[in-house]
Amino acid sequence: MPKEKQKRKPVPVNADLNHSPKKAMLLSIIPGLGQLYNKRKLKGIILFILFAAFGIMMFDFIFSGFQGLITLGTIEREHDSRVFIIEGILALIFAVFYGVFYYLNIQDAKTEARKIRDGWQPGSVRENFRNAWDTSFPYVLIGPGFFLLIFVVILPLLFMGFLAFTNYNLYNSPPRNLLQWVGFQNFIQLVTLSEWRTTFVSVLSWTLTWTFVATTLSIGLAMFLAILTNDRRIKGKRIIRTFLILPWAVPGFVTIIIFRALFNDNFGAINSDILQPLFGITIPWLTNVMWTRIAIIAIQLWLGFPYVYALFSGVLQGISSDWYEAADMDGATRWQKFRNITFPHLMFATGPLLLTQYTFNFNNFNIIYLFNEGGPALRGQNAGGTDILISWVYNLTFTNSQYGMAAAISLILGIVVATFAFFQFRRSRSFKGDGEF
Repeated sequence: MPKEKQKRKPVPVNADLNHSPKKAMLLSIIPGLGQLYNKRKLKGIILFILFAAFGIMMFDFIFSGFQGLITLGTIEREHDSRVFIIEGILALIFAVFYGVFYYLNIQDAKTEARKIRDGWQPGSVRENFRNAWDTSFPYVLIGPGFFLLIFVVILPLLFMGFLAFTNYNLYNSPPRNLLQWVGFQNFIQLVTLSEWRTTFVSVLSWTLTWTFVATTLSIGLAMFLAILTNDRRIKGKRIIRTFLILPWAVPGFVTIIIFRALFNDNFGAINSDILQPLFGITIPWLTNVMWTRIAIIAIQLWLGFPYVYALFSGVLQGISSDWYEAADMDGATRWQKFRNITFPHLMFATGPLLLTQYTFNFNNFNIIYLFNEGGPALRGQNAGGTDILISWVYNLTFTNSQYGMAAAISLILGIVVATFAFFQFRRSRSFKGDGEF
């Protein structure tokens, strides 16, 4: 039998088959003309005025900003290269905004031309305004925060990123001197020069060790105490939980300063009142690298576990007792109940928050600086024995004035943290919301 012919969709009565989306796109090269072609006169006039006003007002600023970003100034003691970099970044941001809206203008003309070809008729000005307002209302609400984010967060980050590729240091500091672009020289020196390489490897290895050990111990202790205090046989749970959360209530910097006094080698209570009377020994908490690191990890354990303990306690109280009763009927051991019921529930509910604990400790500047300012000093290195990357960058910036190198290390630091957080959140099924960890 012959194949039946496909039925064509009926053409709408108001369809204008001669209306060309391609022509609307080409006309939109001059913003607003595509909308005028689509019989959206008011919209086209407004777009043309806005784009023309932006181009006239911002052309000189964007052009001079890009020029200054390339040259970084030409006259010493008069031109400040830092200002040129900031103006260049602003010019780049404005140019990106202009490009995005220019692209949206072309796409809008193309989309509406297709609708008109298929029979859509533009409504009245009031209807169009109401529809546009309903569509753009969420963007209006997030707009102020978005612009604030750009100029408060993105602009400083871009400024730091650009500095990483300059020779900005104590001996070449504007406005007395002009900065020059040096490409990847700072990154290459970080790997090739023995002093920088040794210090970077040492600080990076300690940073990773500190992050893993301090955070994992805090999570482990919090999990143990939460499971223990959630046991039905424990009496006075509210009082116990209150005492366990108290370290969280005290400001962190106050706790660190108190512990700094307690761990003092000469007059600290730990040496003079505990170790010396009982064991006849004193430990160099502030002058020996190993003992200083142990002390810092212990302090972070004290500071870090209450928050995680509060998270775990809330999750444990939400686990139905039917799960454990069913496990008891099947003859499951305590370890099996923990592995198959308790632990999966805890990780699913708190997984993303636990990941933030690792990223927080990776950049935990307060405890490193307040306890011993990254010390004690190490021979052959320009970083202290307990310096992590963020505290080392601080010292390079405000003590040694190695701004370019500090920016390069900060850029590496940001990439590492962002990459770790991105992939861990992607792997966390609780973040995806599919019901498993």
